[in-house]
Amino acid sequence: MDTENLSAEQLAATIDHTLLKPEAQAFAIDQLCEEAKEHGFAAVCVNGLWVGRVAKALRGYASKPCAVVGFPLGASTPAAVAEEARIAIDQGAQEIDMVMSIGDALDENWNAVRYGIARVQQICAEIHLKVILETCLLSTEQKRRA
Repeated sequence: MDTENLSAEQLAATIDHTLLKPEAQAFAIDQLCEEAKEHGFAAVCVNGLWVGRVAKALRGYASKPCAVVGFPLGASTPAAVAEEARIAIDQGAQEIDMVMSIGDALDENWNAVRYGIARVQQICAEIHLKVILETCLLSTEQKRRA
């Protein structure tokens, strides 16, 4: 995407406003939502604990509630990540960002990587799913494969 020719509003609409720190508190999540509404960010991305609060705060606004799953380690079972996604969607997430299985990628077990993504993709049939790659841990070839 050529961002040089975008207006400030168009650029803001491409940004996921994110707070994923484990020490995040309600006031900071509320501030994140207010900033997203003010600037028109695409999404507010939070840990599962905060999804319901974000969904309620963003109701009626263009910004979407987004949850991370399998975060931050990419070391959960496919069933656990899929269940985490299902719970987040039930609580109002309109987008899911999942961490790809890092160990499987490092082992080049691409069938397991695909299976893990497919499990979450089934849950996210009606909403947007993004897969997070921990590129600092992967070789150039593994990044290409991923």
